[in-house]
Amino acid sequence: MKTTAISASRLLFPSRPRLAARLRDFIALMKPRVMLLAVFTALVGLTIAPGQLDPLLGCVAIAAIAAGAGAAGVLNMWYDADIDAVMTRTARRPIPHGRISRSEALMFGLLLAYSAVAVLAAATNVQAAALLAFAIFFYVVVYTMWLKRRTPHNIVIGGAAGALPPVIGWAAATGEIALEPLVLFLIIFLWTPPHFWALSLNRSDEYARAGVPMLPVVAGRRATTRQIVVYSTLLAPISLLPWPFGFAGSIYGATALVCGGIFVVLALQLHRSRRTDRKAAHRLFGFSIVYLALLFAALLIGNADNRGSSTSSSRAAVACSEPAPAVFLNDLRAACNSTSVIADEV
Repeated sequence: MKTTAISASRLLFPSRPRLAARLRDFIALMKPRVMLLAVFTALVGLTIAPGQLDPLLGCVAIAAIAAGAGAAGVLNMWYDADIDAVMTRTARRPIPHGRISRSEALMFGLLLAYSAVAVLAAATNVQAAALLAFAIFFYVVVYTMWLKRRTPHNIVIGGAAGALPPVIGWAAATGEIALEPLVLFLIIFLWTPPHFWALSLNRSDEYARAGVPMLPVVAGRRATTRQIVVYSTLLAPISLLPWPFGFAGSIYGATALVCGGIFVVLALQLHRSRRTDRKAAHRLFGFSIVYLALLFAALLIGNADNRGSSTSSSRAAVACSEPAPAVFLNDLRAACNSTSVIADEV
């Protein structure tokens, strides 16, 4: 009887180490490292938008977008628990490893998604909240539940969800959608396939075992590297558009030109590499993370530098306690220090 009472007490009031471990597992479900670039690009969209958003509301908006991205990650892990259990790199995730139940993950993901959308609507506007809700729905339902297990084009179409954060950030600041965030959407949309295909080339055996029809599994290495070259070649000139369109300066233009050239060269090297060469795919995958971070950092810094000029006097940066570039260059440094930042997203 005494033993039963002790067990019940432990269940209702878990020890501090166990509580900390559970908290870490719930945070892991949100894929915090995966959120980094998404939140960063959302901040850039919010920062370069015309008009001025109250700094506190701006911080709340970014936190809500981060929570929405985390909710999408939780619901992705909830649905893909069977696949995760089969693949080596994901088998120790909280759900397949048995540390969090699927029902707990589902409830947590739905609550987080609802809270994120509601908070964003209250802090900014309905348009931004609707875009965040659509992004979560697209990633969870369209990509995770429908495309991922049915077509090798899963990443191409599903990448739209990951390309929406700068549009959401812009809408949070202005209540509307304009050409500028759509250009940023297009850049991320074209960046996504070569980024994930470079990762999946070295993981094709795992995807095949899990029954996920990633392009390398269905079409083979040669066709995949050819598609990587095609998308990289399209991405390079598109990434320059913010410069001639007038919402980015020479810092951005130079960064996009140099980094776009490196991206294409690495894609060509991968296409010409031997089947046994795993380093070429890893180099492109690692650089793709740095590429997107540098591109948006240049856009953010250039906007801050030009804020006093007549062409950018209507643009305001959002900051909680220090200038936006100082805050988010720390996030950029963290992104560049790990080539596995987004490796768990697929």
